[in-house]
Amino acid sequence: MTFKTIKLKKPFLIAEIGINHNGSLNLAKKMIDLAKLYGFNAVKFQKRNPVISTPEKQKRIFRSTPWGDMSYLDYKKKIEFGLKEYKEIDKYCKKNKIIWFASSWDSDSQKFLKKFKLKYNKIASAMLTNIKLVKEIAKEKKPTFISTGMSNLKDINKCVKIFKKMKCKFILMHCVSNYPCPAEKLNLNTITTLRKKFKCEVGYSGHESSVSPTIFAYFLGANYIERHITLDRSMWGTDQAASLSEAGIKNLTDILKKAPIIVGNGVKKISGEEKKMLKKFKYWN
Repeated sequence: MTFKTIKLKKPFLIAEIGINHNGSLNLAKKMIDLAKLYGFNAVKFQKRNPVISTPEKQKRIFRSTPWGDMSYLDYKKKIEFGLKEYKEIDKYCKKNKIIWFASSWDSDSQKFLKKFKLKYNKIASAMLTNIKLVKEIAKEKKPTFISTGMSNLKDINKCVKIFKKMKCKFILMHCVSNYPCPAEKLNLNTITTLRKKFKCEVGYSGHESSVSPTIFAYFLGANYIERHITLDRSMWGTDQAASLSEAGIKNLTDILKKAPIIVGNGVKKISGEEKKMLKKFKYWN
């Protein structure tokens, strides 16, 4: 039996702000600060045209919000950032030297994002089978993160074929779209399955409320890691409970920094400290 030593790369860390800002540019900036403080490479948002991307049957459903009772469509409009806010986000991220990008949920939003000449695109799990949108994104030939929640291998294969045909670089992100996702449903070995089947780089987009599964994903070869972040997990919003607050973010990044040092290079040798210890115990020639 042949064993291979683990070679750990420094992971590319994405802080998913998503819609956790609840429509507040001030909160968004605070989360950008948090991501920068703990060494994330990028922050990610979500961009929608709510009129297009909200299913008709959901538009008129009423819900209670911090701004009063309103229809689901009005709620989506309420928390959506427009050109003014994204210009400020673009300026703020450049000033703080952190990458930003966003997942688009409709064609209008993808056209909107092109104004900013972003380095990356992102296909949200919910959009993976939206073939029209997938083709539009792949045509840009921009490195794209593809989340794979809510999809099977057949669905993923269709998406991958489009990206390969367009010669567009992509990274598949293993994901289970439960918010938060219980540990027993994470199925992290899918990271290996995706890598073997599609012969590509694979990352992990986690929605669990803890840190340890992300570390397991990293040791399984997920060199790109995306986690939702928030200022307070008790804040109002659908994704807050599946996010990491500052304590969790610090714990995650501390472990990821230590991991390559702890794992080492696999070369077996006696350290100076061990030689001293052996000298202490050795009573024979």
